[in-house]
Amino acid sequence: MIILLCGLSGAGKTTLAKAVKQKLAEADVFIELIDADEYRQQLFKDLLYSKEDRNENIRRLGVIANKFSSHNIITIISAINPYDDIRMELVKTYKNVKIVHIDCPLPVLVKRDTKGLYKRALLPTGDPQKINNLTGINDPFEAPANPNLYINTYDLTVNESVDELYSFIMENRYPLKKSVNHY
Repeated sequence: MIILLCGLSGAGKTTLAKAVKQKLAEADVFIELIDADEYRQQLFKDLLYSKEDRNENIRRLGVIANKFSSHNIITIISAINPYDDIRMELVKTYKNVKIVHIDCPLPVLVKRDTKGLYKRALLPTGDPQKINNLTGINDPFEAPANPNLYINTYDLTVNESVDELYSFIMENRYPLKKSVNHY
């Protein structure tokens, strides 16, 4: 199973993914987390933030996730993943891909601004520190019309959000293959 967490910066994707990973591991479920920020910094330094590069990032993460998933390792991709076309491409390309929209109202995200990105995106035009392509501010985010799961981290606590995602995964995961004894 591949879980595509998508949502704006600061909505809680990484926090939720790490907590669910720990909870699944404690339940002896094979789990891997692919954090888009880490992969961009380590492996995909060639990609910028155009739509084409953002889609290529997700495409590459999908290939990696599929390798894990094909070995019955539930794989969570934590990425902003702003475009519906690339999300649908992964759904059509790989088996058992589930889209999970992690949502939070933009004013709350701007107030939280855990990485300082919103502050920089809202700077005046011409400011050398301004970010001109922050998803949700000056770059689009196409919210999934029909996600497999919707979690609003403003309405739910972290624990409630973790429980929602954990329950969803446990209810929808592939059954683990068991060896068959032939006598």
